[in-house]
Amino acid sequence: MTSWLGTYGSVPLCLLLCCLVVSLCAEASGAGDSVCWSPGVTSCTECLRRGPQCAWCFKEDFLDGTGQSQRCDLPVKLLRRGCEAEFMEQSEIKVEVNATISSTQVSPQDISVTLRPGSEASIVVAVKQLERYPVDLYYLVDVSASMQENLDHLKTVGVALSLRMTEHSSDLWLGFGSFVDKPVSPYINVHPSKIHNPCSDFEIRCRPAHGFHHVLSMMGNVSEFTRVIKRQRISGNMDTPEGGLDAMLQAAVCQRAVGWRPEAKRLLLLMTDQPSHLALDSRLAGIVTPHDGLCHLENNVYTGSTQMDHPSLGQLSDKLLENHIYSIFAVEKQQYQWYQELVRLLPGSFLGKLGLFQAPNLIELVVDAYKRLLSEVEVSVSVEDKAVSRYWVSVSPLCPDGSTAKGQSCSGVQPNQTVYFNITIGLRSCPEDGEDEDVTVLVRPVGYNESTVVRIHSKCRCSCGPTKQCNDDNQSPCSGIQDSPNQEQWQGHGLIMDSNRDSNWNCRADGTDVDCSGRGVCECGRCVCDQSRLGPIYGKYCEMDDFSCPYDGGLTCGGRGVCVSGECVCDDGWTGDSCGCTVSTASCKSANGLLCSGRGRCVCGMCVCDDPQYSGDFCERCPACQSSCQSYWECVDCHLSHGFAQKEAGHCNSTCAPLVGYMDDVSGQAEEMWIQCMYISNDSCRYRFQTSSRSGQTQLHISKRPECGSSSSRLVGTFLSVCALTVLCGLVVVAVSRLLLQKRDRSPGGTAEDGGYHCTEKDLSYIPTTNEKTVTYRRDRPPDRSVEMHIQVSKMPLGDPWQY
Repeated sequence: MTSWLGTYGSVPLCLLLCCLVVSLCAEASGAGDSVCWSPGVTSCTECLRRGPQCAWCFKEDFLDGTGQSQRCDLPVKLLRRGCEAEFMEQSEIKVEVNATISSTQVSPQDISVTLRPGSEASIVVAVKQLERYPVDLYYLVDVSASMQENLDHLKTVGVALSLRMTEHSSDLWLGFGSFVDKPVSPYINVHPSKIHNPCSDFEIRCRPAHGFHHVLSMMGNVSEFTRVIKRQRISGNMDTPEGGLDAMLQAAVCQRAVGWRPEAKRLLLLMTDQPSHLALDSRLAGIVTPHDGLCHLENNVYTGSTQMDHPSLGQLSDKLLENHIYSIFAVEKQQYQWYQELVRLLPGSFLGKLGLFQAPNLIELVVDAYKRLLSEVEVSVSVEDKAVSRYWVSVSPLCPDGSTAKGQSCSGVQPNQTVYFNITIGLRSCPEDGEDEDVTVLVRPVGYNESTVVRIHSKCRCSCGPTKQCNDDNQSPCSGIQDSPNQEQWQGHGLIMDSNRDSNWNCRADGTDVDCSGRGVCECGRCVCDQSRLGPIYGKYCEMDDFSCPYDGGLTCGGRGVCVSGECVCDDGWTGDSCGCTVSTASCKSANGLLCSGRGRCVCGMCVCDDPQYSGDFCERCPACQSSCQSYWECVDCHLSHGFAQKEAGHCNSTCAPLVGYMDDVSGQAEEMWIQCMYISNDSCRYRFQTSSRSGQTQLHISKRPECGSSSSRLVGTFLSVCALTVLCGLVVVAVSRLLLQKRDRSPGGTAEDGGYHCTEKDLSYIPTTNEKTVTYRRDRPPDRSVEMHIQVSKMPLGDPWQY
């Protein structure tokens, strides 16, 4: 058996995307819009292997003229094409619980499941925690030389542990066994003097090394247990690791020798100060035979120690689960990390870290392990090795507090509480030979002596009804004539040719002279329809298909009918060209129970009003049918004159609608079915009201809040507005005039207030750009002749002041 500790529920994202793309492409293809249909599917077995949703029609005359592949499709499609349910071979999923087997802890204990490839089934296993269990505790002790001091402390454990366990169980049995290592080189010294006494160098008498020695079977006599412990002596070996896992497997599988009780909780306590050998370590000693997982005790001594390798962790885990044994490791703190990694691979294991194996520490370790065993409920699901690759398993626990725990266990379970495990088992594929197969799946609660057996029958072949005929062969329809013993006689008289010529009329529909509607060939009086990439062609005359009819929602005939001669033949309850109209009129009934308020017809589930003036989902609205707002003024005025008092409203019944209500404000109640109106009273106040003819009755809502305003106030407002506008215009004119006057004052003829001089462009043309002056310079003693100097002075800008 192979243990399945994981689940197979996770699917890669790329696979999900691929499936999505495939499904979308399949829908768009029109014909094989089903994952079941494929041109290559020609038998019932191949059809059902395509998935649990597929079905095979084994009706003999189903879809005359079509290929065998058209027999495979979704059941709903086969029904539309005329294949009755009794002629369908479908994936059969059956779960049967055997309730005749009684149980106290695990139920049910026997389940039968029938699966097809690609299908799955879910079962629920209930595990109940009892209050007080009998307990079997087996001490498996490393008696190598380094364990001398720890073995001495163990001699005082028996009585104290028995007294402490009375708080949790009134029935404690104890057993004892010892181990060292495989008694072969290089694990021990094989010198003749060392084989019988490994401690001869220290002048101490030791026991010979041994793989496993069962010393004391399970018993309730604590005094005898203590006496046996006191008689134990140490042994010795050479290498550091010990043979603990080899001894654990023998203590688990040798149930008769050890004396495990069927009704008891089984605890196996391993005490050691060193790591353990693992599988393949025995090759150092030339031992290459794998362990067979069986018991090999003779005179309570393990005889297979020198013949078989150490067991693997997976093999040891299976044997502990199979024999309902809960393991406890009591190790020195130096080896705690090594065993911590080991315990993760062994379900139902508990690890304790001790300095020395003193009695109080050992007692607390056993008690804590027992409490954990009771408070944590875990299951392991295993499938037979021969079929482990063809099945997948998923486990989902439901704990007593209502939570769904992760993994396969629940913690904190109290006595008399029940844990439910939802276990889903799926069949991936059938065996290579295609034959049906029976497989056993075991659901084992860890540490419990009860389990659930699930017997799975994989149905890989088709039964095809009581006749056992699936009509999935490919025989020619003319085989009867071709194989007839009178064939030569018919050929001599030309009967076959005439028969074939006459049989062509059987391939023509009434009123036509075309064989098989032009979409097939006539063979022996039967139409063999063509294969189209758009979809299947079928029918006696190949007149039916799944692609030449209108589409609705991406499906031919909306998926609610079949296509016959280019027209949709709708299923019951549907009508229309594409079968998109429902026959039901429930969606057309208004609140008063009338169909379309009595003013229309229900077409495709929607109201079509007889009078175009009416509209709405139920032909309840008619804006053009409403009376004008003015026709209600007299009614509003009547209610206004009575102060909008309900007790006085009866005086207005002769002039008003039967349903009149008062509201503080009707502007916020505007809806599409209401018409908003206004009434102006004699005192120039406006009253808003709204009217509606809903459900054939006129309703009126009047606002009690008036909107008043006098004519004199409006005239005053108008006068003030005109005055303000006039003043504003005057100010604008004054400002513009002022600007024009300032501009004129700056002209050449005006007087500049700033002392500047202004010229026109014409005057500027006569002003020289430079000033020429002649300056005569004379000295005090002038020379013979005067000297004249000519200086040109640039003209000063007219606007600049003189600089002195």
